[in-house]
Amino acid sequence: MGNDISKNSKREGPAAQRRHSHGFLSNMGVSITHRLGHSAVFSRPVGLDGRPPVPKPLLPPEDSSETSGATERTPPAFIFVFLPEFPQRKFPRQDRFQILGFIAKGSYGPILKVKDIFKEKTYAVKVLPKSEVLKHGVLQQSKEEVIIQRQLKHPFIHNLQDCWQTQHHLFIMCDYCGAGDLYTYWLLRSQFGEDEVRLFAAELGSALGFLHDLGIMHRDVKMENILLSDRGHLRLSDFGLSRRLKRGGRAFTICGTIQYMAPEVLSGGPYNHAADWWSLGILLFSLVTGEFPVPAELDHSTMLNKVRDFPYVLPKTFSSALILLLTELLCKSPANRLRNLECFKMQAFFRGASFDSLILQKTPVEAILQLRTHPDWAAKAARGLSLDYFDNFDCDQIFHSPTTPTELSRALANMDLRPATEQTCKA
Repeated sequence: MGNDISKNSKREGPAAQRRHSHGFLSNMGVSITHRLGHSAVFSRPVGLDGRPPVPKPLLPPEDSSETSGATERTPPAFIFVFLPEFPQRKFPRQDRFQILGFIAKGSYGPILKVKDIFKEKTYAVKVLPKSEVLKHGVLQQSKEEVIIQRQLKHPFIHNLQDCWQTQHHLFIMCDYCGAGDLYTYWLLRSQFGEDEVRLFAAELGSALGFLHDLGIMHRDVKMENILLSDRGHLRLSDFGLSRRLKRGGRAFTICGTIQYMAPEVLSGGPYNHAADWWSLGILLFSLVTGEFPVPAELDHSTMLNKVRDFPYVLPKTFSSALILLLTELLCKSPANRLRNLECFKMQAFFRGASFDSLILQKTPVEAILQLRTHPDWAAKAARGLSLDYFDNFDCDQIFHSPTTPTELSRALANMDLRPATEQTCKA
């Protein structure tokens, strides 16, 4: 997660007063950009699919407003290239959506907290400047994210509500989870008991089983991507690195968060859905021990060497059933790893436990609800971001189109629009 958002100076008037009246830190609800030492993200852009190449277009010399109501029979290139995954429309303004604040810095743009005035419901909206998407070569990755999320309706998966584009931006709108992410609670609690971890494992294992039945790899399972409901139950989120993989298919892209990467991912593949189960093992290991089994390294080669040499042995103070579960999840050979939901459910650690989503959600997770009132919760959720960043953030910049047609034209011209089969980048 990397690109800084420009900070406009504070603006006077009702809009500025409205922005500053909500107390951004108290509204934190989506994972904040994390420090390198905790979860450095390493990824290569995925290749384009096998669609026919799109001509490299020339953009009009004059900028037009993002809220322009003019329609054209053939949309301009900076609209067309993002279709059909992102329908073209205006961003609902104050008569429909009220921007309540800034939630986080995403990979290429901000994540905003907005309220649908008509529905009286709050959402999180990820804003992606098109120039950044094209510059970083993540056009197909952005499309894939929404294609995948449209298929996902599951009680333990963060739901996509809508997506669209304006002249210079893409918007992805999801449910707002005001309780924050699992990483925040881990920082506050340090480690969780086996009964609590059993519930987390059942919910997250159910989500992974559902994804894998659809042929989808998440590829970035980690605590920061586990949001929590108001009752403390898990919601797997952030499908920006996810990929659809046919039965028997293999992937090669080195991507994800380095501390959670399976050895076959760190080595550059081939790998498949089994890599997600390794990441789940790392997550559960960290929840019960209070620390990552292997500290993060700055490059995947060094990390791979450490992962290959590490024994992944749990303290004998933990139950034999938990030790067996984590040993099978953290098997370095993907062919021998526990890698499907049915085998996961049969583990002794879950004896007597239910995997029924209605039963799992029936009882609030008291450990999470208690931590929600912890006096340090807001500071931990902020991950060290200063209050000044929130105060100076100007939501209106998104709708005033700071991106110029020249920048978009340059990005389109430099973009490789060949079919994926002709590209050298492995996916």
